[in-house]
Parts: sequence; structure tokens; C-alpha cells
Amino acid sequence: MKKSSLITTITLIITMLLAFNLHAQKFPKMDASPMDASVFTRSNKQANKLIKVVYSRPQLKGRNLSDLAPNGKVWRTGANEATELTLYTDMKLGGSDIKAGTYTFYMIPGENEWTAIVNTDTNVWGSYFYDESKDVARIQVPVKKGDEALEAFSIMFSKADNGVDMHLGWGKARVSVPFTK
Repeated sequence: MKKSSLITTITLIITMLLAFNLHAQKFPKMDASPMDASVFTRSNKQANKLIKVVYSRPQLKGRNLSDLAPNGKVWRTGANEATELTLYTDMKLGGSDIKAGTYTFYMIPGENEWTAIVNTDTNVWGSYFYDESKDVARIQVPVKKGDEALEAFSIMFSKADNGVDMHLGWGKARVSVPFTK
């Protein structure tokens, strides 16, 4: 084999390996419903968390809320994986005690009220395999109408007299779920 032929072959092999390696490092497109988290702390220090929720934020994109979260059907409370709720201390939802730990948080939308559900299943995609027998707590809360529409589904917390209120909003729907100590 001639020296120039050998150099050409080696150069071609190195180029192919580099091209393969560059392709392997290609990241996928961003998720259309990006993951988000909301946390409530006892103080301004993040290490003093009381409650945290991790969820994906679907967008309306001209669609109706009732098509994306149908009335009377269990909804994953967001998009993609079911929403994950972590309590860092024992709390109550309605009359039910909930031990500190990580749970799945579902909702059942309705015309005038929504049902909030804390369930022991974790690592669940959507609400396709929702199992009511694993519910730890349920409460019905009124749905109100906000002044402005929220394009992206959003969750936040606020301090309440005896605990924390979880506020959910999407479109003009607004729901507050009271967690108490």
C-alpha cells in the first residue's frame, strides 16, 4: 500500500469516527410541555422545604381547557408524567392525614369544583393506570374564574393560616387546594 493511500485511509477513518461522535452528542428538541417545580419553604432557605410539586407545563395553544383536562375524568395535573407531590412533614388534606413522603397528585376537573387527589403510586406516566384504591386523600375545592388567561398550566404555593395553599391555574380556571398541619 502506498504511503499516500494509507494516510487517506487513516484520515477517512478518523473523519468518520469524529462525525459519528458529533452525531452521538446531538440533544433532542425541547419538550413542548417543559418540566417545572414549585416549592414552599418555612423560611427563605431552600433547605427548609415544607411542600414541593414537580409537574410538566402544557400550553393551551388555542385549544380548550376542557379538551385537555376533561370534566369528570382523572387528570395527571399537567402533561407527560403524573405530577409528583412531596411533603416534608405530615400534613392533612381535608379530613385525611398524609404522612411525609412522595406521592402522585391528580385532579378531576368539574364545572363548579375540582377534586384533588393524593395517591401512593409514583413513577407513573399520565393518568392511564390511575388506581383509586391507592388514594391517600381527596378533597373537592371550588373552581373560580381568573381575570386573565394563563397560556401555560401553572402551580404555586402561598402561606395559609394553618398550612399551605396550592394554587393551580390554566386558561381562566383557578383552583386552590388547602394543605394543613
